[in-house]
Amino acid sequence: MDEEPDITVVSGKGQVVIPQPIRKKLGIGPKTKLLVYGYQNVVIMKKLEVPRIGQELEDIYRRIDRKIKSQGALTQEDVEKEVQRYRNEKKT
Repeated sequence: MDEEPDITVVSGKGQVVIPQPIRKKLGIGPKTKLLVYGYQNVVIMKKLEVPRIGQELEDIYRRIDRKIKSQGALTQEDVEKEVQRYRNEKKT
C-alpha cells in the first residue's frame, strides 16, 4: 500500500466523511451506495456497483420491438428467450 492513511471523525449522527482524494480515486459521489462491514475493530467500506435496471429494461424493450417489427407477434416464450439472450450477452 503506497498511500498514506487519512484521519476522519465520526459525527454525533454516526456520519463519516470519506476524504476527497479517496472519493475521487474510487468515483464515489452523492448517492453512491457502500457496503459496510464490521470485523473485530475494523470497519470496511466497499463501493457497491448497482446495475442500471431502467437502462437494461429499455435495451430489452428496444430489442423485442425490433424483433416484432421483423417477425411479427412474439409468444411469451419468444420474449423470455430474447431476455435470456440479452442477459447472456451482458455476462460476457
